[in-house]
Order: sequence, then structure tokens, then C-alpha cells
Amino acid sequence: MRKRELIFTAAAAALTVAIVFAQESSAPPADTAPKKQRQKRPPRPGVTTSGVRREMSAIKPDAVFAAEGTPDWQVSTEDAEWVANGPKNTIHRMDPKTNTVTAVITVGKRPCSGLAAGFGSVWVPNCMDKTVSRVDTKTNQVVATVLVGPSASEGGIAASPEAVWLVTDAKGTLSKIDPATNMVSGEVVVPPNSAGVTYGEGAVWVTTPESNKLTGVDPKTAKVIHSVDVGPGPRFVTTGAGSVWTLNQGDGTVSRVDAKTGKLIANIEVGVPGTGGEIAFGAGYVWATVFEIPISEIDPATNTVVKQWFGPGGDSIRVAHGSVWLSNLRDGNVWRFSPDQP
Repeated sequence: MRKRELIFTAAAAALTVAIVFAQESSAPPADTAPKKQRQKRPPRPGVTTSGVRREMSAIKPDAVFAAEGTPDWQVSTEDAEWVANGPKNTIHRMDPKTNTVTAVITVGKRPCSGLAAGFGSVWVPNCMDKTVSRVDTKTNQVVATVLVGPSASEGGIAASPEAVWLVTDAKGTLSKIDPATNMVSGEVVVPPNSAGVTYGEGAVWVTTPESNKLTGVDPKTAKVIHSVDVGPGPRFVTTGAGSVWTLNQGDGTVSRVDAKTGKLIANIEVGVPGTGGEIAFGAGYVWATVFEIPISEIDPATNTVVKQWFGPGGDSIRVAHGSVWLSNLRDGNVWRFSPDQP
């Protein structure tokens, strides 16, 4: 989702509003005050389990998709993989049959906070102009602009069978967007400063980093059905194996919650604390990404990290079309590779 901070220089900020990007980037922050030596973030430790560590250089991608700029959030559709590119105000369509970029589509200003697929469309939240662009997956054209935008740049958007869902303000408003009208048709109150949103296991799930909460919403009734305490700083969220999984920026754990009961099952040590990142489920495993440790593979059967790759790359991750898709924000590309890495 998937992370990602990008802060404009002071000169650019004079013309625009500074934006915190969906996941951290390599750009240094602007600072008009006297220069001070920046504290370097401690390295992410990962896990120390024997036989788990690997190096990114060992992965040989099946395809590399160029995406000049900062390829970031992803979403999968039946016949394509899509990635957002904030500085370019675009999304890229990648064809899994030909391993080529088949379309580059201009959307709103500074796409951020995830991508969602549903109702024959890809839905793109835009941070700068506070809108959501609706892109028709048959024509690759923007067919509607929803006049509501994401509350957090580092968040998420989701499509259920009923609607599209996005947190649209810091008060904790989960907005329900009707695809028939491309307008907000309802609102659900969730905790303030909520961020990540996903749909799966029959519910819409929302993370709240500052209160360590995961909220479950019934999309049919638009009522809150679960409120769960998880690990510190949950932001990114995915579903699979009957569970909801949150990537917790506070301590670098992944929380697993039973989707039916709303009960916490485990806080899994992953060793990836700090900003940025994203999480996905596919090929029977949970996959997390952050800078320095671009891939962590978690086995739901044991609730442990079974493989973890260190090195450059990462920022957003998805599993679709028989492959893992990894956005390498700093390198301006997307990797496609087999989930069966040794």
C-alpha cells in the first residue's frame, strides 16, 4: 500500500503546500533554520532466527517495470497490476502477460494513500487537491472525480461490494463513496486520526496509529462491529487466512486479529519499526516491506517470519498474477518475481 515521507524543499514549499508522502522517500526534509546534523535512524534489526536472513541481491526478478518518479502504492485487477506515482500525478498500468507498462494515466495532484480496485475502476486518492480519481480499467481514462480526499497521506482506500471507503478527515470520518453517483453517500465514525483502510473477510478494516486500534465496519450496515487493541502504531493493513494483519510502525511487529471474533491472536516479531512500509497477503503468506528490509515473509501456520531479505529496494508490495510485485520507490521501478524464492 502499498509505504514514505517526501518533503518539498523550501523553494517548492513557497509555491505549494508541503506534503508528507504515503511512504517515506530518500529526499531530505526542507529546513530554513540553521543547519543541524540530522540524527540517523537506527538500523532496522529484523529478526535473528537462524536461516531466515537473505540478501536482496539474491533475488532475480522475472521482470522490471520502469516507472520514472517514485512508484509507490499498488493494486491488482484481473488482468493488470497498477502503481501510483505521486510526483508525476500518474498511475501506471502493468501487463502481467507481456511484462510491459501499457498505460500511464494522469490523475489528480499527488496520488497518495493507496489504490483500490472495484466497480470496473481503479480509485486513486489525491493528496494535493483532496479528490479521488476514478479510472475506467477498460479505457484507461479518468471517468469521474470524487470531491473528497484522504485525511492521511500514509493511509489506504478500499472497495467492498457495496461501496468505496476512505478516511477523509482527522476527526475520524470513514466516508462511503457510492460508485453509482461518485459521491459520498454515508459516513461512519471511527477513531480520530485513523489512516489505513482495507476490505476483506466480510468487513472494512481501519487502523488508528495513535491509539493502537483496529476497527471493523460492516459494509452493509455501515456500523462498527469490532474495536481491537493491536501493536503500537498500526498503519498498514491486509486480510487473509481468516485474519486481519496490521503492520505496526511503533515496534515493527505485525498483529494478527481473528476476523470473525475481533480478538487479537498474536503480535509477531518482525523487527521493522519506523515510518513507511506496507503489508499484503498472497500465495499463502503475509508479506511486509520497509526500506532496509524490503521483504519479510510471514507464515500464518506458525505466526513467524520464515524469510527476510535485507538490502536496497521496497516500499509497496502485492501478490497477484502468480507473482510478488515490489515497488522500489528510490530506484524508480517495480519488480515482479516468484513467491517461491529459496
